[in-house]
Amino acid sequence: MAQHTFTCLDGHTCGNPVRLVTGGAPILRGGTMSARRQDFLARFDWIRRALMFEPRGHDVMSGSMLYAPTRDDCDIGILFIETSGCLPMCGHGTIGTVTMALENGLMTPAREGEVALDVPAGRVVAHYERDGRFVAKVRITNVASYLAASDIRIDMPGLGELVIDVSYGGNYYAIIEPQKSFAGLESISAGEVLRLSPVVRRLVQEKFQPVHPQDPTIKGVSHVMWTGKARDPRAHKRNAVFYGDKAIDRSPCGTGTSARMAQLAARGELGIGAEFVHESIIGTLFEGRVEAAAQVGNHDAIVPSIAGWARQHGINTIFVDDRDPLAHGFSVR
Repeated sequence: MAQHTFTCLDGHTCGNPVRLVTGGAPILRGGTMSARRQDFLARFDWIRRALMFEPRGHDVMSGSMLYAPTRDDCDIGILFIETSGCLPMCGHGTIGTVTMALENGLMTPAREGEVALDVPAGRVVAHYERDGRFVAKVRITNVASYLAASDIRIDMPGLGELVIDVSYGGNYYAIIEPQKSFAGLESISAGEVLRLSPVVRRLVQEKFQPVHPQDPTIKGVSHVMWTGKARDPRAHKRNAVFYGDKAIDRSPCGTGTSARMAQLAARGELGIGAEFVHESIIGTLFEGRVEAAAQVGNHDAIVPSIAGWARQHGINTIFVDDRDPLAHGFSVR
């Protein structure tokens, strides 16, 4: 029997949690961060479950681990963990990780103001603004994002027919816009988002199972985005992103905002250089921008960027004791 010790910095990005594991992360095999992600899932997923689920975490918990980069054009590698799994990319997690890592001296970028990140989905660049010893803002230039499928029709029990697009921004999103059987995010409660989203995800997956053209380990619709009118006059749209089994992203969702911009760009509604301010279910904002055109396999794509802020609110030492029957966490469904 053993007791495993993990040291963590706890914080949040625009309301959604980020638990940065600073001690206890396992040594991983693999020549890329994508390969390391697969190794983590195969051998160490118990760590994710122990740190993200109850009793040490909660239904919305999200986190990250720092690694040496696998590529010469990056300063540091990041592995993302959360209740929904080990993600290829996490936007709010990147903003929170960069903020807390810089504020605590865990990374020293080659150039002040910019850090190049090696993540499972590819290379991401973060530009940050300091405010004394704090990081005031981080803008991440994300992986190329694209609209994967349009007008997928599902028969949703209790609502009727829903027409859904699937878009990629580091993860695949089923995006539900206002339509005949859905009046918009303002018409449903958070409880209904939690109740309906697993069904939407399953029904969309039955019709379409996306696979990334350049990395077949990135596949499947993992997130569901409900959209609506912005409440904040500074925002263009509002959203609630569902992930895992019981989670709604409290931030505007970084990879989700990337996927949304890719969808809108594919329809001609956002051009290169266009700004897109996205509002979360709790009213926090991400500042999105279409930076450039790109190509993902045979798909026309964009290079999106997202800016937001994060705050650290704790330093945590977590014990995972093999004597504990609930050592590897649990979730009440």
